[in-house]
Amino acid sequence: MEVYLTALRDLVNNSGFSVLFSSMGTGNVVMLIVALVLLYMAIGKGFEPLLLVPIAFGCLLVNLPLSGIMSDAEGAVGFLRYVYFGAQHEIYPIIIFLGIGALTDFGPLLANPTTFLLGAAAQFGVFIAFISANWVGPIAAQFGLDIGFNIRQAASIAIIGGADGPTSIYLTMKLGQQAILGAIAVAAYSYMSLVPLIQPPIIKLLTSKKDRAIRMGQLRPVSKREKILFPIICTIVAGLILPASVPLVGMLMFGNLLRECGATDRLSLAAQNEILNITTIFLGLAVGSTMEAQYFLQARTLVIILLGLVAFIFSTAGGVLCGQLMKVLTGGRINPMIGSAGVSAVPMAARVVQRVAQAENPGNYLLMHAMGPNVAGVIGTAVAAGVMLTLLS
Repeated sequence: MEVYLTALRDLVNNSGFSVLFSSMGTGNVVMLIVALVLLYMAIGKGFEPLLLVPIAFGCLLVNLPLSGIMSDAEGAVGFLRYVYFGAQHEIYPIIIFLGIGALTDFGPLLANPTTFLLGAAAQFGVFIAFISANWVGPIAAQFGLDIGFNIRQAASIAIIGGADGPTSIYLTMKLGQQAILGAIAVAAYSYMSLVPLIQPPIIKLLTSKKDRAIRMGQLRPVSKREKILFPIICTIVAGLILPASVPLVGMLMFGNLLRECGATDRLSLAAQNEILNITTIFLGLAVGSTMEAQYFLQARTLVIILLGLVAFIFSTAGGVLCGQLMKVLTGGRINPMIGSAGVSAVPMAARVVQRVAQAENPGNYLLMHAMGPNVAGVIGTAVAAGVMLTLLS
């Protein structure tokens, strides 16, 4: 009997409950609750479920004590450590850009190239958040708090304003800021999913009812030749002007070339489906694996989420204000609302513009016009990340 009791005692002592119910397990309990909340948001509320479900489940796995899924007590490498390799070396975000390119139709952008400016203006929030993140340390120090960010961390936080999760992850890892990856990824994907809630009030604040009712003329047809030449020319120009942007912009355009050239349908479909889906699973699990209690449960996590919101708000505002300028310069032919779609949450931001427009005038169709700045925002965020890398490497 004593042997059985000893075995039972050893089993209990080596179970995860022994850690969870100790003082050391408080953080794990909190993070398990965070994982469950994220799963609820993703599944129950539909907030970016394709990424938030893997991220949340990765968070759940890594916070189960003694599992060894990252590494065990002897330091042996676990499964998630191998999965994390692809995020650590920026492999997953680049492959996801390949899939995004294969899914993206740049026709609306080519039909109205001036909307490139709206995609650029919507990066305004990135630089506002960058400046704000650099101010956090000195301001917090006056209150006796140590929650400052170095310049590389500030850049990683700022890129959340582009509303592009893969770019946020790519830049964070490229700048060597793995410790804040979980907070940045959760903030980036959460705000992407909250576009329909965050953007309409900002749009209405910066536009009048008359502005929102402006109708735009039909877009011109875009030839197949233009669609094939665009990714090639864009890659060359971006690569020569800003070499650091080549991994993201180059793979985005390669995916788009597979889509548009007409000779690689099988590759295009693979990039859009199997490759993109598999990489999304591994990227989500890798990000979730960084959300261990000792790294995530810090005051700076809340500050990162707040700064991400600041970045997103100013990015939306920058796009709308640039739209107002273009409205004046074109004699009222541009509806300024389409500038808000300059963030790269494709196609959600464009759909928000369409919804707000039809609330004012049910016969007003702006979706395709908004898709121009929307896909320009994908390029704009990648270029903004390239600028950060060039200046901080």
